[in-house]
Amino acid sequence: MATNSTTALGLTDEELAAEVAHISTPDRLPTPFGEFRFFDGVPMPESVGPIFDSLDLVRGITAFLNTVPGASLVAMRRGLRSVGVDSPDKIAYTDPRCSSTPIFLTPNTETTYGVTFLDLRAWGPTVIEVPAQALGVVDDFWFRYVADMGIAGPDKGAGGKFLYLPPGYEGERPDGYYTYECSTFTNFVVIRALGGVPAIKQARIYRLSDADAVPENTFVNIGEQSFNTVHSNDFSFFEEIAQLVAEEPAEALDPERAGTLAALGIVHGHPFAPDARRRGILDDAARIGAAMARATLYSARDAESFRWEGSSWKNGFVGGSYEFLNDGARNLNARTLFHYAATVITPAMAHAQVGAGSAYLYTAEDSHGALLDGGETYSLRIPPNPPAKNFWAIDIYDTQTRSLLQSAPYPAVASHAEELQIEADGSFVIWFGPSAPEGKESNWIPTLPGKSWWPLLRLYGPLESWFDMTWQLPEIVREQA
Repeated sequence: MATNSTTALGLTDEELAAEVAHISTPDRLPTPFGEFRFFDGVPMPESVGPIFDSLDLVRGITAFLNTVPGASLVAMRRGLRSVGVDSPDKIAYTDPRCSSTPIFLTPNTETTYGVTFLDLRAWGPTVIEVPAQALGVVDDFWFRYVADMGIAGPDKGAGGKFLYLPPGYEGERPDGYYTYECSTFTNFVVIRALGGVPAIKQARIYRLSDADAVPENTFVNIGEQSFNTVHSNDFSFFEEIAQLVAEEPAEALDPERAGTLAALGIVHGHPFAPDARRRGILDDAARIGAAMARATLYSARDAESFRWEGSSWKNGFVGGSYEFLNDGARNLNARTLFHYAATVITPAMAHAQVGAGSAYLYTAEDSHGALLDGGETYSLRIPPNPPAKNFWAIDIYDTQTRSLLQSAPYPAVASHAEELQIEADGSFVIWFGPSAPEGKESNWIPTLPGKSWWPLLRLYGPLESWFDMTWQLPEIVREQA
């Protein structure tokens, strides 16, 4: 038997009015983009254009922050091509080390690099032979991890043959190779070897079809050449991304980022031809996005960025995930921070182990929170027993280019340098400034008046006191004149 409810349901007039207020837009809406005007929730004609301009700006900023990894590799390839490394069989290397002449994102001056790009569209299946005791990585053109080769790879440092297959490949997969299917045709290759230049020159890159008669590779020394590998921070950033989108399969990029780019006119299979209005908006978007990336890098607000509570020293790799994932969510700030400052992505960087790999720390301020000034003199005390099995080093970088500061060919000090002075208690005092304090030349890194700078400490083979945080690095101190 049905019954009738006697309890009053629904909202009172006052409650309904409050709900309508929550879902409504006022006729005049002040915003950071100016005032938008509406008639009962419908944009007035004079506000429609500014609203869409604002939408394009927001999407442009979002696209910049989220596609820095891809633009970084487009710029890297362009830079290498400018010095003759324009084919996979040509391998750039830094002999004896990378100097401050090239514009590169945070290279170190202590180890020898070998770099090139695979072109699986032109070459098809491609083989890389790495020497023993190598540290090799392949990343795809969107700067996502593909494979480790060498010590962190399946060959465990014994050396081996690695086969890389293009997207959609359905041909043979011969035995005798570590085989990887790539999501992009262009792939970034980095090879470092503990044996230095002679070991890197043992590497071979060739078409699978040439496996029976492996041709020689060409090695190009780029250590002291002047060229740029860093992506743009203006409208041309979007031209770099458009080039990548045009070259690679549409499915190589996740739908969310692809959708953001498509809303800006960057779509696979279609020319990128923005009108003057959109060009101007995207130029603003890149410049604002770069400002946000710089704040994320130099003035991080995520507590996880900081190595120790109350310290300005920060972790370059936040979160411990090479995919920047945290409980299923992408740490967007961590991804932007890392790729705005650095190159090469691998799980081995995210998970250093005791005595293996490397650990990193950086800051951009002194003990009072002031930005580092190239016209001033500073000191940094490295406490006794730095937690590095192999050695530690400090390199300093240009805050604009994130490349080695061009104050010296090698703006760095390292613990394995014979001339490095050690204090009576086992600590080291490192000096920074336009001129060396008297008698401290061996422990001094020159800076440039009128420019800021930032240091990066690398620990090669971090030890237990790094992981349990019993060893801590003090702040950089500005010396009084």
